[in-house]
Amino acid sequence: MWNAEEIASQIAVIDGKEAPDLIITNATYLHSILKQWKTGTIWIKQGRILYTGERMPPLTEGAELIDAAGKWIVPGYIEPHVHPFQLYNPETFAQFAAQHGTTTFLADNLMLLMSISQEQAFTLLDELKELPFSFYWWARMDSQTNLQNEAEVFAPEKVEEWLKRDDVLMGGELTGWPRLLKGDPVMTESLQKAKQLGKKVEGHFPGASERTLARMRLLGVNGDHESMTADEAEARLLQGYAVTLRESSIRPDLKPLLEGILEKELNVFDHLMMTTDGSPPLFHEDGVMDKCIRIALEAGVDPIDAYQMASYNIARYYDIDDLHSVIAPGRFATLNFLSDIREPNPTDVLSKGVWLKRDGQARMEFNKADWSVFLNFAPDFELTQEDLTATEPIGIDMLNDVITKPYETTVDLSAEKLEDAHDESFLALIDRNGKWRVTAVIKGFARSVQGLASSYSNTGDIILIGKDKNEMLRAFRQLKEIGGGIVLAEDEKVLCELPLSIGGSLSDQPIEVLREQEREFKQALSDRGYEKGDAVYSLLFLQSTHLPYVRVTQLGVADVMRNKVLIPMTER
Repeated sequence: MWNAEEIASQIAVIDGKEAPDLIITNATYLHSILKQWKTGTIWIKQGRILYTGERMPPLTEGAELIDAAGKWIVPGYIEPHVHPFQLYNPETFAQFAAQHGTTTFLADNLMLLMSISQEQAFTLLDELKELPFSFYWWARMDSQTNLQNEAEVFAPEKVEEWLKRDDVLMGGELTGWPRLLKGDPVMTESLQKAKQLGKKVEGHFPGASERTLARMRLLGVNGDHESMTADEAEARLLQGYAVTLRESSIRPDLKPLLEGILEKELNVFDHLMMTTDGSPPLFHEDGVMDKCIRIALEAGVDPIDAYQMASYNIARYYDIDDLHSVIAPGRFATLNFLSDIREPNPTDVLSKGVWLKRDGQARMEFNKADWSVFLNFAPDFELTQEDLTATEPIGIDMLNDVITKPYETTVDLSAEKLEDAHDESFLALIDRNGKWRVTAVIKGFARSVQGLASSYSNTGDIILIGKDKNEMLRAFRQLKEIGGGIVLAEDEKVLCELPLSIGGSLSDQPIEVLREQEREFKQALSDRGYEKGDAVYSLLFLQSTHLPYVRVTQLGVADVMRNKVLIPMTER
Protein backbone atom coordinates (compact mmCIF):
# COMPACT_ATOMS: atom_id res chain seq x y z
CA MET A 1 0.00 0.00 0.00
CA TRP A 2 1.02 3.64 -0.19
CA ASN A 3 1.78 6.08 2.62
CA ALA A 4 0.79 9.75 2.76
CA GLU A 5 4.06 10.93 1.24
CA GLU A 6 3.73 8.55 -1.71
CA ILE A 7 0.13 9.55 -2.32
CA ALA A 8 1.15 13.22 -2.28
CA SER A 9 3.79 12.45 -4.90
CA GLN A 10 1.24 10.60 -7.03
CA ILE A 11 -1.16 13.53 -6.90
CA ALA A 12 1.73 15.82 -7.85
CA VAL A 13 2.01 13.86 -11.10
CA ILE A 14 -1.64 14.56 -11.88
CA ASP A 15 -1.02 18.23 -11.05
CA GLY A 16 1.93 18.39 -13.44
CA LYS A 17 4.55 18.90 -10.73
CA GLU A 18 6.26 15.50 -11.00
CA ALA A 19 6.78 12.88 -13.70
CA PRO A 20 5.41 9.33 -13.59
CA ASP A 21 7.76 6.37 -13.29
CA LEU A 22 6.22 4.70 -16.35
CA ILE A 23 4.07 5.93 -19.24
CA ILE A 24 2.32 3.45 -21.54
CA THR A 25 1.19 5.00 -24.82
CA ASN A 26 -1.06 3.65 -27.57
CA ALA A 27 -2.59 1.29 -25.01
CA THR A 28 -5.57 -0.85 -25.98
CA TYR A 29 -6.76 -2.14 -22.63
CA LEU A 30 -9.70 -3.97 -21.11
CA HIS A 31 -11.81 -1.81 -18.81
CA SER A 32 -13.33 -4.38 -16.49
CA ILE A 33 -16.22 -2.28 -15.19
CA LEU A 34 -17.39 -1.07 -18.61
CA LYS A 35 -16.55 -4.47 -20.19
CA GLN A 36 -15.07 -2.62 -23.14
CA TRP A 37 -11.72 -2.26 -24.87
CA LYS A 38 -10.47 1.32 -24.43
CA THR A 39 -7.52 3.11 -25.98
CA GLY A 40 -5.29 5.74 -24.48
CA THR A 41 -2.35 6.38 -22.19
CA ILE A 42 -1.62 4.86 -18.75
CA TRP A 43 0.47 6.71 -16.15
CA ILE A 44 2.13 4.73 -13.35
CA LYS A 45 4.11 5.73 -10.26
CA GLN A 46 5.27 3.66 -7.29
CA GLY A 47 3.50 0.60 -8.65
CA ARG A 48 0.12 2.38 -8.86
CA ILE A 49 -2.00 3.43 -11.82
CA LEU A 50 -2.47 7.20 -11.63
CA TYR A 51 -4.34 7.97 -14.81
CA THR A 52 -5.92 6.35 -17.86
CA GLY A 53 -7.11 8.51 -20.72
CA GLU A 54 -6.03 10.42 -23.78
CA ARG A 55 -3.57 12.92 -22.23
CA MET A 56 0.17 12.71 -21.78
CA PRO A 57 1.55 13.89 -18.43
CA PRO A 58 2.93 17.46 -18.40
CA LEU A 59 6.28 16.19 -17.07
CA THR A 60 7.93 13.09 -18.57
CA GLU A 61 11.60 13.56 -17.75
CA GLY A 62 13.06 10.35 -16.31
CA ALA A 63 9.93 8.31 -17.00
CA GLU A 64 10.10 4.95 -18.79
CA LEU A 65 8.13 5.20 -22.05
CA ILE A 66 6.45 2.09 -23.45
CA ASP A 67 4.70 2.11 -26.81
CA ALA A 68 2.00 -0.58 -26.59
CA ALA A 69 0.82 -0.29 -30.19
CA GLY A 70 -0.26 -3.68 -31.48
CA LYS A 71 -0.74 -5.13 -27.97
CA TRP A 72 -3.84 -5.93 -25.96
CA ILE A 73 -3.54 -5.11 -22.25
CA VAL A 74 -5.56 -7.00 -19.63
CA PRO A 75 -5.38 -7.07 -15.82
CA GLY A 76 -3.03 -9.59 -14.22
CA TYR A 77 -4.74 -12.93 -13.69
CA ILE A 78 -5.87 -14.18 -10.28
CA GLU A 79 -5.81 -17.85 -9.26
CA PRO A 80 -8.59 -17.99 -6.63
CA HIS A 81 -8.08 -21.53 -5.32
CA VAL A 82 -4.37 -22.43 -5.04
CA HIS A 83 -2.87 -25.31 -3.08
CA PRO A 84 0.67 -23.91 -3.46
CA PHE A 85 2.33 -27.00 -1.97
CA GLN A 86 1.96 -29.58 -4.74
CA LEU A 87 5.63 -30.53 -4.66
CA TYR A 88 6.53 -26.89 -5.40
CA ASN A 89 6.54 -24.17 -2.76
CA PRO A 90 4.47 -20.95 -2.91
CA GLU A 91 7.40 -18.81 -4.04
CA THR A 92 8.61 -21.02 -6.90
CA PHE A 93 5.05 -21.55 -8.12
CA ALA A 94 4.45 -17.79 -8.02
CA GLN A 95 7.67 -17.25 -10.00
CA PHE A 96 6.43 -19.65 -12.68
CA ALA A 97 2.82 -18.44 -12.68
CA ALA A 98 3.86 -14.82 -13.12
CA GLN A 99 5.64 -15.67 -16.37
CA HIS A 100 2.23 -16.79 -17.66
CA GLY A 101 0.42 -13.70 -16.39
CA THR A 102 -0.97 -15.03 -13.10
CA THR A 103 0.15 -12.40 -10.61
CA THR A 104 -2.18 -13.01 -7.67
CA PHE A 105 -2.85 -16.15 -5.59
CA LEU A 106 -5.59 -16.89 -3.07
CA ALA A 107 -3.75 -19.73 -1.36
CA ASP A 108 -4.38 -22.64 0.99
CA ASN A 109 -2.68 -22.45 4.40
CA LEU A 110 -3.02 -26.16 5.28
CA MET A 111 0.62 -27.15 4.78
CA LEU A 112 1.72 -24.23 6.97
CA LEU A 113 -0.64 -25.38 9.74
CA MET A 114 0.75 -28.90 9.53
CA SER A 115 4.42 -27.94 9.43
CA ILE A 116 5.28 -24.77 11.36
CA SER A 117 4.02 -22.59 14.20
CA GLN A 118 1.52 -19.81 13.66
CA GLU A 119 4.19 -17.21 14.43
CA GLN A 120 6.52 -18.73 11.84
CA ALA A 121 3.70 -18.92 9.31
CA PHE A 122 2.81 -15.27 9.76
CA THR A 123 6.46 -14.28 9.35
CA LEU A 124 6.56 -16.26 6.11
CA LEU A 125 3.41 -14.53 4.85
CA ASP A 126 4.94 -11.15 5.62
CA GLU A 127 8.10 -12.10 3.71
CA LEU A 128 6.05 -13.11 0.67
CA LYS A 129 4.30 -9.73 0.81
CA GLU A 130 7.61 -8.14 -0.17
CA LEU A 131 7.46 -9.74 -3.63
CA PRO A 132 6.09 -7.89 -6.68
CA PHE A 133 3.33 -10.49 -6.60
CA SER A 134 0.08 -10.55 -4.61
CA PHE A 135 -0.43 -13.34 -2.08
CA TYR A 136 -3.76 -13.75 -0.31
CA TRP A 137 -4.68 -16.72 1.87
CA TRP A 138 -7.37 -19.04 3.21
CA ALA A 139 -7.93 -19.90 6.85
CA ARG A 140 -8.61 -23.62 7.11
CA MET A 141 -11.14 -24.79 9.68
CA ASP A 142 -10.51 -28.54 9.37
CA SER A 143 -7.65 -30.82 8.43
CA GLN A 144 -9.33 -33.07 5.81
CA THR A 145 -7.93 -36.07 7.69
CA ASN A 146 -7.99 -37.52 11.22
CA LEU A 147 -5.30 -35.82 13.31
CA GLN A 148 -4.19 -36.73 16.80
CA ASN A 149 -3.98 -33.00 17.64
CA GLU A 150 -6.89 -31.69 15.55
CA ALA A 151 -8.45 -29.77 18.45
CA GLU A 152 -5.21 -27.90 19.06
CA VAL A 153 -4.36 -27.07 15.43
CA PHE A 154 -7.87 -25.92 14.50
CA ALA A 155 -8.96 -24.31 17.75
CA PRO A 156 -11.35 -21.42 16.92
CA GLU A 157 -9.08 -18.87 18.60
CA LYS A 158 -6.21 -19.93 16.32
CA VAL A 159 -8.43 -19.84 13.23
CA GLU A 160 -9.53 -16.36 14.30
CA GLU A 161 -5.93 -15.12 14.37
CA TRP A 162 -5.63 -16.10 10.72
CA LEU A 163 -8.97 -14.53 9.83
CA LYS A 164 -7.95 -11.23 11.41
CA ARG A 165 -5.13 -10.79 8.89
CA ASP A 166 -5.94 -8.43 6.02
CA ASP A 167 -4.31 -10.82 3.55
CA VAL A 168 -6.64 -13.69 4.59
CA LEU A 169 -9.77 -13.36 2.47
CA MET A 170 -11.70 -16.52 3.19
CA GLY A 171 -12.41 -19.33 5.60
CA GLY A 172 -12.24 -22.89 4.32
CA GLU A 173 -12.33 -24.74 2.13
CA LEU A 174 -14.75 -26.80 4.24
CA THR A 175 -13.81 -30.39 3.51
CA GLY A 176 -15.24 -31.46 6.88
CA TRP A 177 -18.65 -29.90 6.22
CA PRO A 178 -20.65 -33.02 7.31
CA ARG A 179 -19.47 -32.25 10.85
CA LEU A 180 -20.82 -28.75 10.45
CA LEU A 181 -24.22 -30.08 9.38
CA LYS A 182 -24.26 -32.25 12.51
CA GLY A 183 -23.77 -29.16 14.66
CA ASP A 184 -20.05 -29.50 15.45
CA PRO A 185 -19.53 -26.60 17.89
CA VAL A 186 -15.86 -26.01 17.01
CA MET A 187 -16.39 -25.65 13.27
CA THR A 188 -19.54 -23.63 13.88
CA GLU A 189 -17.64 -21.18 16.06
CA SER A 190 -14.86 -20.79 13.48
CA LEU A 191 -17.34 -20.22 10.68
CA GLN A 192 -19.19 -17.62 12.73
CA LYS A 193 -15.91 -15.81 13.41
CA ALA A 194 -15.28 -15.69 9.65
CA LYS A 195 -18.67 -14.13 9.04
CA GLN A 196 -18.22 -11.61 11.88
CA LEU A 197 -14.93 -10.53 10.32
CA GLY A 198 -16.52 -10.14 6.89
CA LYS A 199 -14.67 -13.03 5.23
CA LYS A 200 -16.05 -15.30 2.53
CA VAL A 201 -16.38 -19.02 3.29
CA GLU A 202 -15.63 -21.59 0.58
CA GLY A 203 -17.32 -24.98 0.54
CA HIS A 204 -16.25 -28.32 -0.87
CA PHE A 205 -19.50 -30.00 -1.87
CA PRO A 206 -19.07 -32.62 -4.62
CA GLY A 207 -22.40 -34.13 -5.59
CA ALA A 208 -24.28 -32.11 -2.95
CA SER A 209 -28.07 -32.20 -3.10
CA GLU A 210 -30.27 -29.12 -3.33
CA ARG A 211 -31.13 -29.59 0.34
CA THR A 212 -27.48 -29.74 1.39
CA LEU A 213 -26.62 -26.67 -0.66
CA ALA A 214 -29.47 -24.74 0.94
CA ARG A 215 -28.48 -25.77 4.46
CA MET A 216 -24.84 -24.81 3.90
CA ARG A 217 -25.86 -21.40 2.57
CA LEU A 218 -27.88 -20.86 5.76
CA LEU A 219 -24.81 -21.75 7.79
CA GLY A 220 -22.89 -19.00 5.98
CA VAL A 221 -21.02 -20.65 3.10
CA ASN A 222 -20.65 -18.33 0.11
CA GLY A 223 -18.98 -20.30 -2.67
CA ASP A 224 -18.18 -23.73 -4.06
CA HIS A 225 -15.80 -25.06 -6.71
CA GLU A 226 -17.06 -28.66 -7.00
CA SER A 227 -19.49 -28.43 -9.95
CA MET A 228 -18.83 -31.30 -12.33
CA THR A 229 -21.64 -30.55 -14.80
CA ALA A 230 -23.41 -27.45 -16.08
CA ASP A 231 -26.52 -28.58 -14.20
CA GLU A 232 -24.55 -28.63 -10.94
CA ALA A 233 -23.15 -25.17 -11.66
CA GLU A 234 -26.68 -23.89 -12.31
CA ALA A 235 -27.94 -25.52 -9.09
CA ARG A 236 -25.32 -23.64 -7.09
CA LEU A 237 -26.11 -20.36 -8.81
CA LEU A 238 -29.80 -20.91 -8.05
CA GLN A 239 -28.92 -21.25 -4.36
CA GLY A 240 -26.94 -17.99 -4.48
CA TYR A 241 -23.43 -19.46 -4.48
CA ALA A 242 -20.38 -17.96 -6.11
CA VAL A 243 -19.30 -20.67 -8.55
CA THR A 244 -15.70 -21.45 -9.47
CA LEU A 245 -15.22 -23.77 -12.44
CA ARG A 246 -12.30 -26.18 -12.29
CA GLU A 247 -9.66 -27.45 -14.69
CA SER A 248 -7.28 -29.67 -12.71
CA SER A 249 -5.14 -32.74 -13.20
CA ILE A 250 -7.80 -35.04 -11.77
CA ARG A 251 -10.88 -32.98 -12.72
CA PRO A 252 -10.31 -31.50 -16.22
CA ASP A 253 -13.92 -30.30 -16.33
CA LEU A 254 -13.68 -26.73 -17.57
CA LYS A 255 -14.40 -27.20 -21.28
CA PRO A 256 -17.54 -29.35 -20.85
CA LEU A 257 -18.75 -27.07 -18.04
CA LEU A 258 -18.45 -23.97 -20.21
CA GLU A 259 -19.92 -25.68 -23.25
CA GLY A 260 -22.87 -26.81 -21.13
CA ILE A 261 -23.42 -23.31 -19.76
CA LEU A 262 -23.35 -21.89 -23.30
CA GLU A 263 -25.73 -24.59 -24.52
CA LYS A 264 -28.16 -23.80 -21.70
CA GLU A 265 -27.88 -20.10 -22.68
CA LEU A 266 -27.19 -19.10 -19.09
CA ASN A 267 -26.18 -15.43 -19.01
CA VAL A 268 -24.03 -15.89 -15.92
CA PHE A 269 -20.44 -15.24 -16.97
CA ASP A 270 -20.23 -12.17 -14.72
CA HIS A 271 -20.75 -14.54 -11.79
CA LEU A 272 -18.27 -17.29 -12.63
CA MET A 273 -14.62 -17.80 -11.72
CA MET A 274 -12.05 -20.37 -12.86
CA THR A 275 -9.29 -22.32 -11.10
CA THR A 276 -6.61 -24.97 -11.70
CA ASP A 277 -7.17 -26.16 -8.09
CA GLY A 278 -3.51 -26.58 -7.13
CA SER A 279 -2.39 -29.14 -9.67
CA PRO A 280 1.17 -30.58 -9.75
CA PRO A 281 3.91 -29.08 -11.97
CA LEU A 282 3.40 -31.31 -15.02
CA PHE A 283 -0.18 -30.13 -15.38
CA HIS A 284 1.07 -26.57 -15.72
CA GLU A 285 3.31 -27.07 -18.74
CA ASP A 286 0.93 -24.84 -20.69
CA GLY A 287 0.32 -22.26 -17.97
CA VAL A 288 -1.86 -21.44 -14.99
CA MET A 289 -4.83 -19.09 -15.37
CA ASP A 290 -3.85 -18.43 -18.98
CA LYS A 291 -4.55 -22.14 -19.48
CA CYS A 292 -8.11 -21.66 -18.20
CA ILE A 293 -8.66 -18.58 -20.36
CA ARG A 294 -7.45 -20.46 -23.43
CA ILE A 295 -9.92 -23.28 -22.74
CA ALA A 296 -12.73 -20.74 -22.29
CA LEU A 297 -11.91 -19.09 -25.62
CA GLU A 298 -11.81 -22.48 -27.36
CA ALA A 299 -15.20 -23.34 -25.83
CA GLY A 300 -16.72 -20.24 -27.44
CA VAL A 301 -16.83 -17.87 -24.46
CA ASP A 302 -16.67 -14.18 -25.38
CA PRO A 303 -13.07 -12.97 -24.89
CA ILE A 304 -14.00 -10.26 -22.38
CA ASP A 305 -15.92 -12.79 -20.28
CA ALA A 306 -13.02 -15.24 -20.51
CA TYR A 307 -10.53 -12.70 -19.16
CA GLN A 308 -12.93 -11.42 -16.50
CA MET A 309 -13.47 -14.94 -15.11
CA ALA A 310 -9.74 -15.01 -14.38
CA SER A 311 -9.46 -11.49 -12.98
CA TYR A 312 -12.23 -8.98 -12.29
CA ASN A 313 -14.95 -11.44 -11.26
CA ILE A 314 -12.60 -12.84 -8.62
CA ALA A 315 -11.44 -9.44 -7.37
CA ARG A 316 -15.02 -8.18 -7.12
CA TYR A 317 -16.20 -11.26 -5.23
CA TYR A 318 -13.36 -11.08 -2.70
CA ASP A 319 -13.69 -7.28 -2.35
CA ILE A 320 -10.18 -6.51 -3.61
CA ASP A 321 -11.24 -4.75 -6.84
CA ASP A 322 -10.13 -1.44 -5.30
CA LEU A 323 -6.57 -2.74 -5.83
CA HIS A 324 -6.83 -5.42 -8.51
CA SER A 325 -8.27 -6.17 -11.93
CA VAL A 326 -9.42 -2.69 -12.97
CA ILE A 327 -7.12 -0.70 -15.23
CA ALA A 328 -8.02 2.63 -13.69
CA PRO A 329 -6.55 5.09 -11.15
CA GLY A 330 -5.74 3.86 -7.66
CA ARG A 331 -5.14 0.21 -8.54
CA PHE A 332 -1.92 -1.77 -8.61
CA ALA A 333 -0.14 -1.42 -11.93
CA THR A 334 -0.47 -5.13 -12.67
CA LEU A 335 -0.88 -5.61 -16.40
CA ASN A 336 -0.49 -8.36 -18.98
CA PHE A 337 0.49 -7.39 -22.52
CA LEU A 338 -0.86 -9.81 -25.13
CA SER A 339 0.24 -10.23 -28.74
CA ASP A 340 -3.26 -11.37 -29.68
CA ILE A 341 -6.62 -11.26 -27.94
CA ARG A 342 -6.89 -15.04 -28.31
CA GLU A 343 -3.44 -15.77 -26.82
CA PRO A 344 -3.66 -15.24 -23.05
CA ASN A 345 0.02 -16.08 -22.38
CA PRO A 346 1.49 -12.55 -22.22
CA THR A 347 4.61 -11.30 -23.93
CA ASP A 348 5.16 -8.83 -21.07
CA VAL A 349 4.05 -8.85 -17.43
CA LEU A 350 4.03 -5.83 -15.14
CA SER A 351 3.17 -6.58 -11.49
CA LYS A 352 2.88 -3.78 -8.95
CA GLY A 353 4.86 -1.60 -11.34
CA VAL A 354 7.73 -4.11 -11.65
CA TRP A 355 8.55 -5.84 -14.92
CA LEU A 356 8.49 -9.59 -14.32
CA LYS A 357 8.61 -10.42 -18.03
CA ARG A 358 9.74 -8.33 -21.02
CA ASP A 359 9.70 -9.43 -24.64
CA GLY A 360 9.06 -13.01 -23.57
CA GLN A 361 11.95 -13.19 -21.10
CA ALA A 362 11.87 -13.40 -17.29
CA ARG A 363 13.23 -10.26 -15.64
CA MET A 364 13.65 -11.28 -11.99
CA GLU A 365 13.71 -14.21 -9.57
CA PHE A 366 11.66 -14.46 -6.39
CA ASN A 367 13.80 -15.02 -3.30
CA LYS A 368 12.21 -13.40 -0.25
CA ALA A 369 10.98 -16.27 1.92
CA ASP A 370 13.07 -18.05 4.55
CA TRP A 371 12.04 -21.69 4.11
CA SER A 372 14.41 -22.85 6.86
CA VAL A 373 11.49 -22.44 9.30
CA PHE A 374 10.43 -25.88 8.05
CA LEU A 375 12.31 -28.43 10.14
CA ASN A 376 14.61 -30.68 8.15
CA PHE A 377 13.29 -34.15 7.43
CA ALA A 378 15.72 -36.24 9.46
CA PRO A 379 14.08 -39.22 11.19
CA ASP A 380 16.40 -40.68 13.82
CA PHE A 381 14.84 -44.16 13.83
CA GLU A 382 15.06 -47.31 11.74
CA LEU A 383 12.25 -49.52 10.48
CA THR A 384 12.00 -53.29 10.36
CA GLN A 385 9.82 -55.70 8.42
CA GLU A 386 7.62 -55.95 11.50
CA ASP A 387 6.81 -52.25 11.16
CA LEU A 388 5.43 -52.99 7.67
CA THR A 389 3.42 -56.08 8.60
CA ALA A 390 -0.32 -55.72 8.93
CA THR A 391 -2.18 -57.77 11.52
CA GLU A 392 -5.71 -57.41 10.15
CA PRO A 393 -6.88 -58.72 6.74
CA ILE A 394 -8.57 -55.42 5.91
CA GLY A 395 -7.34 -53.48 2.92
CA ILE A 396 -7.96 -50.29 0.96
CA ASP A 397 -9.16 -50.76 -2.61
CA MET A 398 -8.38 -47.76 -4.86
CA LEU A 399 -11.20 -47.65 -7.39
CA ASN A 400 -9.90 -44.42 -8.96
CA ASP A 401 -8.05 -41.25 -7.95
CA VAL A 402 -10.72 -40.32 -5.44
CA ILE A 403 -12.87 -43.30 -4.44
CA THR A 404 -11.63 -46.12 -2.21
CA LYS A 405 -13.46 -48.91 -0.43
CA PRO A 406 -12.56 -51.43 2.27
CA TYR A 407 -12.07 -55.05 1.28
CA GLU A 408 -10.85 -58.28 2.88
CA THR A 409 -7.48 -59.42 1.59
CA THR A 410 -6.28 -63.02 1.30
CA VAL A 411 -2.55 -62.27 0.86
CA ASP A 412 -0.05 -63.59 3.38
CA LEU A 413 0.52 -60.52 5.56
CA SER A 414 3.68 -62.01 7.07
CA ALA A 415 5.35 -62.59 3.69
CA GLU A 416 8.45 -60.59 2.74
CA LYS A 417 7.29 -60.26 -0.85
CA LEU A 418 4.05 -60.37 -2.86
CA GLU A 419 3.69 -61.60 -6.43
CA ASP A 420 3.21 -59.24 -9.40
CA ALA A 421 0.29 -61.36 -10.61
CA HIS A 422 -2.16 -59.18 -8.65
CA ASP A 423 -2.44 -55.48 -7.80
CA GLU A 424 -2.21 -55.73 -4.01
CA SER A 425 0.70 -54.16 -2.10
CA PHE A 426 1.77 -53.62 1.48
CA LEU A 427 0.90 -50.18 2.90
CA ALA A 428 2.22 -48.40 5.98
CA LEU A 429 1.81 -44.91 7.41
CA ILE A 430 4.66 -44.14 9.81
CA ASP A 431 4.77 -41.19 12.20
CA ARG A 432 7.57 -38.89 11.04
CA ASN A 433 8.91 -39.00 14.61
CA GLY A 434 8.70 -42.79 14.75
CA LYS A 435 6.17 -42.98 17.58
CA TRP A 436 3.40 -44.97 15.85
CA ARG A 437 2.50 -46.87 12.69
CA VAL A 438 -0.58 -47.93 10.75
CA THR A 439 -0.30 -51.00 8.50
CA ALA A 440 -2.66 -52.45 5.93
CA VAL A 441 -2.82 -53.69 2.34
CA ILE A 442 -3.66 -51.49 -0.64
CA LYS A 443 -5.23 -52.76 -3.86
CA GLY A 444 -5.24 -50.93 -7.18
CA PHE A 445 -2.24 -48.65 -6.63
CA ALA A 446 0.15 -50.52 -8.93
CA ARG A 447 1.04 -54.07 -9.98
CA SER A 448 4.82 -54.16 -9.61
CA VAL A 449 6.13 -51.34 -7.44
CA GLN A 450 8.63 -53.08 -5.16
CA GLY A 451 9.27 -50.20 -2.77
CA LEU A 452 8.00 -46.62 -2.53
CA ALA A 453 8.66 -44.22 0.35
CA SER A 454 7.20 -40.73 0.53
CA SER A 455 7.44 -37.94 3.08
CA TYR A 456 5.07 -36.03 0.80
CA SER A 457 1.70 -36.63 2.44
CA ASN A 458 -1.27 -34.82 3.87
CA THR A 459 0.25 -34.64 7.35
CA GLY A 460 4.00 -34.88 6.72
CA ASP A 461 4.05 -38.46 7.98
CA ILE A 462 5.73 -41.19 5.93
CA ILE A 463 3.88 -43.36 3.41
CA LEU A 464 5.38 -46.71 2.39
CA ILE A 465 3.91 -48.85 -0.41
CA GLY A 466 5.30 -51.89 -2.16
CA LYS A 467 5.39 -55.56 -3.03
CA ASP A 468 8.69 -56.19 -1.28
CA LYS A 469 9.24 -55.21 2.35
CA ASN A 470 13.02 -55.14 1.89
CA GLU A 471 12.70 -52.69 -1.00
CA MET A 472 10.24 -50.59 1.01
CA LEU A 473 12.88 -50.39 3.75
CA ARG A 474 15.53 -49.52 1.15
CA ALA A 475 13.35 -46.70 -0.16
CA PHE A 476 12.86 -45.44 3.41
CA ARG A 477 16.62 -45.40 4.06
CA GLN A 478 17.20 -43.43 0.86
CA LEU A 479 14.37 -41.07 1.80
CA LYS A 480 16.27 -40.22 4.98
CA GLU A 481 19.50 -39.86 3.03
CA ILE A 482 18.10 -37.20 0.64
CA GLY A 483 16.24 -35.29 3.37
CA GLY A 484 12.74 -36.22 2.28
CA GLY A 485 10.72 -36.50 -0.90
CA ILE A 486 9.60 -39.55 -2.88
CA VAL A 487 11.80 -42.60 -3.57
CA LEU A 488 11.28 -45.74 -5.64
CA ALA A 489 13.49 -48.78 -4.98
CA GLU A 490 13.76 -51.99 -6.99
CA ASP A 491 16.06 -55.00 -7.25
CA GLU A 492 18.41 -53.85 -4.47
CA LYS A 493 18.93 -50.35 -5.90
CA VAL A 494 17.31 -46.92 -5.88
CA LEU A 495 15.33 -46.57 -9.08
CA CYS A 496 14.09 -42.99 -8.89
CA GLU A 497 14.01 -40.14 -6.40
CA LEU A 498 12.23 -36.80 -6.19
CA PRO A 499 13.90 -34.71 -3.45
CA LEU A 500 11.75 -32.36 -1.36
CA SER A 501 14.33 -30.56 0.72
CA ILE A 502 11.97 -28.11 2.46
CA GLY A 503 10.73 -30.13 5.43
CA GLY A 504 10.43 -33.26 3.32
CA SER A 505 7.29 -31.80 1.75
CA LEU A 506 8.31 -29.05 -0.69
CA SER A 507 10.93 -28.63 -3.39
CA ASP A 508 13.34 -25.71 -3.54
CA GLN A 509 13.84 -26.22 -7.28
CA PRO A 510 12.39 -24.11 -10.11
CA ILE A 511 9.17 -25.48 -11.59
CA GLU A 512 10.95 -26.41 -14.81
CA VAL A 513 13.40 -28.69 -12.95
CA LEU A 514 10.73 -30.09 -10.65
CA ARG A 515 8.49 -30.86 -13.62
CA GLU A 516 11.11 -33.18 -15.11
CA GLN A 517 11.62 -34.91 -11.76
CA GLU A 518 7.87 -35.42 -11.52
CA ARG A 519 7.77 -36.71 -15.10
CA GLU A 520 10.48 -39.31 -14.35
CA PHE A 521 8.74 -40.44 -11.17
CA LYS A 522 5.35 -40.77 -12.85
CA GLN A 523 6.81 -42.63 -15.81
CA ALA A 524 8.52 -45.09 -13.49
CA LEU A 525 5.24 -45.66 -11.67
CA SER A 526 3.33 -46.05 -14.91
CA ASP A 527 5.86 -48.61 -16.15
CA ARG A 528 5.09 -50.58 -12.98
CA GLY A 529 1.34 -50.63 -13.39
CA TYR A 530 0.10 -47.37 -11.91
CA GLU A 531 -2.97 -46.52 -14.00
CA LYS A 532 -4.73 -43.79 -12.03
CA GLY A 533 -4.82 -40.15 -13.13
CA ASP A 534 -2.27 -38.43 -10.88
CA ALA A 535 0.11 -40.18 -8.49
CA VAL A 536 0.84 -36.97 -6.58
CA TYR A 537 -2.82 -36.68 -5.65
CA SER A 538 -2.99 -40.41 -4.93
CA LEU A 539 -0.39 -39.95 -2.17
CA LEU A 540 -2.27 -36.98 -0.71
CA PHE A 541 -5.70 -38.55 -0.95
CA LEU A 542 -4.70 -41.72 0.94
CA GLN A 543 -5.27 -39.71 4.13
CA SER A 544 -8.11 -37.44 2.97
CA THR A 545 -11.20 -38.20 5.02
CA HIS A 546 -13.38 -35.80 3.02
CA LEU A 547 -13.40 -38.46 0.28
CA PRO A 548 -15.22 -41.82 0.35
CA TYR A 549 -14.88 -44.42 1.75
CA VAL A 550 -11.79 -45.57 3.64
CA ARG A 551 -8.50 -43.77 4.44
CA VAL A 552 -5.26 -44.33 6.34
CA THR A 553 -4.89 -41.68 9.06
CA GLN A 554 -2.96 -40.90 12.23
CA LEU A 555 -5.70 -42.69 14.18
CA GLY A 556 -5.68 -45.77 11.96
CA VAL A 557 -7.48 -47.06 8.88
CA ALA A 558 -10.78 -45.20 9.02
CA ASP A 559 -14.16 -45.86 7.44
CA VAL A 560 -15.10 -42.22 6.91
CA MET A 561 -18.74 -42.90 6.04
CA ARG A 562 -19.39 -44.79 9.28
CA ASN A 563 -16.95 -42.70 11.34
CA LYS A 564 -15.29 -45.90 12.50
CA VAL A 565 -11.64 -46.97 12.86
CA LEU A 566 -11.20 -50.35 11.14
CA ILE A 567 -7.53 -50.84 12.09
CA PRO A 568 -6.20 -48.71 14.96
CA MET A 569 -2.72 -47.23 14.88
CA THR A 570 -0.03 -49.11 16.81
CA GLU A 571 2.48 -47.48 19.14
CA ARG A 572 6.11 -48.26 18.24
